[in-house]
Amino acid sequence: MRFFLSALLVCLSFLGRATDPVSDPTPKYWILFTAKEPGAAPALSAAALHRRAVQHLTIDDTDRPVSPAYLTALTSAGVTPLSRSRWLNAVSARLTAEQVKRVQLMPFVKAVQSIDPNLVISSLSHSPAESADEPVQSQLAPVMTQIQAPDFLQAGLTGRFVTIGVIDAGYFGADSANALKPIFARKGIRAIRDYVHRDRPGVELYRSLDAMSDFHGTEVLAAIAGNDLQENRQYGLATEATFYLARSDQGNREYRGEEDNWVAAIEWMDSLGVRLINTSLGYARGMSNPKENYKTSEMDGHTSLISRAAQLAADKKGMLIIVSAGNEGEDRGWRIISTPADAQGVLAVGATNAKYWNRIGYSSIGPEPLPYLKPNVACFSLYGTSLSAPVITGFAACLMQARPELSNKELLAIIEKSAHLYPYGNNYVGYGVPLASRALALLKNQPVPNTARLVKATGKTIELPVETTDLSVSVFRKKDATHVIRQEVVKVAKGKITLRRDSHEARTTVDLKKEVIEVVWP
Repeated sequence: MRFFLSALLVCLSFLGRATDPVSDPTPKYWILFTAKEPGAAPALSAAALHRRAVQHLTIDDTDRPVSPAYLTALTSAGVTPLSRSRWLNAVSARLTAEQVKRVQLMPFVKAVQSIDPNLVISSLSHSPAESADEPVQSQLAPVMTQIQAPDFLQAGLTGRFVTIGVIDAGYFGADSANALKPIFARKGIRAIRDYVHRDRPGVELYRSLDAMSDFHGTEVLAAIAGNDLQENRQYGLATEATFYLARSDQGNREYRGEEDNWVAAIEWMDSLGVRLINTSLGYARGMSNPKENYKTSEMDGHTSLISRAAQLAADKKGMLIIVSAGNEGEDRGWRIISTPADAQGVLAVGATNAKYWNRIGYSSIGPEPLPYLKPNVACFSLYGTSLSAPVITGFAACLMQARPELSNKELLAIIEKSAHLYPYGNNYVGYGVPLASRALALLKNQPVPNTARLVKATGKTIELPVETTDLSVSVFRKKDATHVIRQEVVKVAKGKITLRRDSHEARTTVDLKKEVIEVVWP
């Protein structure tokens, strides 16, 4: 198996393999170029070209490689390109202050943009797995019931014939974890690359433990496709999918300087024809130089280059990118989602609690200025949105197996419409928890049961009859159609709940799980 992976890594082309010593204190920058060589062939495999043709996606300049002449000129000037991005028409490099000035004067350079080396990676799960044999603890089990996983199993949907790219931190012990042994036994890992230590073979990630976060990718992979045959426990939905793995995050340093690793990884996966990506990473604010950190106002879907790359992947490459929303919900200095979850075209996944299906405290919320809903959906996770996103990635893989001809945007819409609060979403949990039964009906163009009800209140108080066996239910009090003022739990008394309008409250969403009631106040 190791020989197979190593041989495949050698055969596959990569956008630059220069070693990038992680201990080098020299600041890292993006160097953006003005143009590309006209007529250059696209840097895509035959599989990727076929996928584009099937999806009727145009081959354009973003598919052509960075100009070799520009790279030669930089090298001659003493600059060593690290990652190359054909999408952004840029390379990353470590530059001294003097080199920045010289590079800015080069005629083919459009801009030089710093990559802050002191930024928090926001979406890692709260605690690592205790051992490689149990990468996901039993607390993940409730989410399988919540999303109706048995419905997919009954339909024979296991992610078979679907290829998934995972961009994450380390994958320590992945090849020996009981939940992942079936994947390795059938050679389901096609290739693995380390973009942090570029001089290391990717398979060394199974043995390299630089920090406890090096378990993170292993946990994520298990949440997508884990199936422990010895214990007869299934952790993920996409048990028969195949995978490309990439490490873009160093983990123990938690710095934004690895955004270029993420861009390189997703472009590599695109070049191979991968359509579905899980990335349980996010970038928020820094720890040492506030002037260079992201601001909450910059979580707008287009300020960060990583979000611009993610949006480009969604719009022009037909890729469905599923991203963890972030774990800053209880951080009063931030609270909102991180980038690239802010990009409109990605599917951002928040986290719910198990009992009420409302937002669990740590789950990041959507920024109010955004003209679109974030997060898109949510599901239960005890250990962070890092483990809710892969659950939905497995959900998406099952849909792709059933209807491979659907576009990324059609799949995203089905996942949203299958969620239990649709169409009354909010910036706490999006449209809520995707349900397999609803998604399967939507795939078959069958009518979905009408579980949403709109009620117009006539005064400041309303009494609603509800059909539920629960003694209390979740309520979202909103200032408008999507923005939550607060969430609360209200009691059910004699088959009814009583609501009194709050100050500035325009709408209230009552979540009965099997039904959603939207109250519009006068």
